[in-house]
Amino acid sequence: MLNSSLAAAFGAAAFTLLSGTVSLAADAKGDWVRPNGASKIRIAACGSALCGKLIWLKSPRNDTQNPDASKRDRPLLGVQIVRSMQPTSKSNQWKGKVYNAEDGKTYTGFIELTSANKLKLEGCVLGGLVCKGETWSRDK
Repeated sequence: MLNSSLAAAFGAAAFTLLSGTVSLAADAKGDWVRPNGASKIRIAACGSALCGKLIWLKSPRNDTQNPDASKRDRPLLGVQIVRSMQPTSKSNQWKGKVYNAEDGKTYTGFIELTSANKLKLEGCVLGGLVCKGETWSRDK
């Protein structure tokens, strides 16, 4: 099972994605703020997918839990935490990978644009049977 820090880690290190249409995909692009205000993530195109990187941290820190020991001293700012999100069959949703800096693990992830200014992120284990997430707000 995911621990309670998983959802928090998505923003601190580390959404249920958009539909496959180009216009909706553009709507998810932009800067998003976690509910606790601890970080901001920029969603942008990366090839034919969407990706997200940390662009601001309230308390900057290094990627100390990364499984690759050579990356543990790197700052989390700039780290891509949302990776290779591709459209799913569900409207306004994409699936890819989410990196959780709290435990250094990468999970199956979803992002979904639930409204013009709300983006839901989920990280899942056990083939999607157990998911945990939070809803981010568009940075204004």
